[in-house]
Amino acid sequence: MVLVPLDFSGTAEQSSVFITVRSHKRSENMEPSEEPGPELGPTDVNPVFLQQLRELDIPEEAAKQALLQTGNVSAEEAAMYYFNKLENEEEVGDDLQFKMVFVVNMDLGMGIGKVAAQVGHAAVGLYQTLQEKNSWREMAWKWDHSGAKKVVLQGTNAAHLMELQALASSLSLPTHLVQDAGHTQVASGSRTVLGIMGEEQMVNNVTGSLQLL
Repeated sequence: MVLVPLDFSGTAEQSSVFITVRSHKRSENMEPSEEPGPELGPTDVNPVFLQQLRELDIPEEAAKQALLQTGNVSAEEAAMYYFNKLENEEEVGDDLQFKMVFVVNMDLGMGIGKVAAQVGHAAVGLYQTLQEKNSWREMAWKWDHSGAKKVVLQGTNAAHLMELQALASSLSLPTHLVQDAGHTQVASGSRTVLGIMGEEQMVNNVTGSLQLL
């Protein structure tokens, strides 16, 4: 802040008036830590730190998780967390496999093209569901980096698909059940395909008895 004297002449009473002017120049004594940073929400990450981690070839989702787990303190802290976690997983021999399964409602008698489209809807919907939780996003990353296994199975009817979804949900497995708009082949609201994602053995507890399409 600086004070600038202004002299007003020609008035009944001559006087000097001071006005306050705010300096926009950054103080020479301000420490770098005093610079205001971006306001981050509970699920936001510092973009500068994220870029630094990506330059270390750390996958983006894993880098985000590392930053969130270390409170967005620094890229160094997040990198240490990531590599320590990676080392610990290797030591315990983490060989878990993940897969997506898609159960088709065979009662509807859909054509090949219709089934393909509905499985596509289920895959997109299920992947969007995986973004709702940190643990599911991490699972999706592991699935994507271990072959992205996908299996299409036969379901009996809509009631069967709903039973499977309830069982999967009871095991905390993410699911997505497609309800068709009814433009072609099936009635509006028809439950066509159920998508389930999770660790392979867990998913097998739900769909292991079903036949391949």
